[in-house]
Amino acid sequence: MSTQFIEYPKCTTCKKAKKWLEEQGVSFTDRHIAEVAPTEQELRSWWQASGLPLKRFFNTCGTKYRELNLAAKLPELSEDEQLQLLASDGMLVKRPLLVTASGTVIPGFKAETWGAALGK
Repeated sequence: MSTQFIEYPKCTTCKKAKKWLEEQGVSFTDRHIAEVAPTEQELRSWWQASGLPLKRFFNTCGTKYRELNLAAKLPELSEDEQLQLLASDGMLVKRPLLVTASGTVIPGFKAETWGAALGK
């Protein structure tokens, strides 16, 4: 499996991350998160591989997150319900999302963190 770069092309952070990947010479498969939303199974495996709290996979700055008042609702939802919610709309998922060929999963972009994961 190659490195996956999951993005929303209009997102400025995604543009910055993509440029960084290209400058580092990283080969990756690009995926538009709104057109091809992650499945519940993908999200579950990525979350488990990341070792991060599930909340880190939510785009807490997004319009959809605020519209659904998820800040108040998430604590009451089970992990399965949260994963189903994430899978229901790609715009709820934190982006960009990096899934490396070795299985490391990182939501959001920080050059240092991505560099360490990719050996750059």
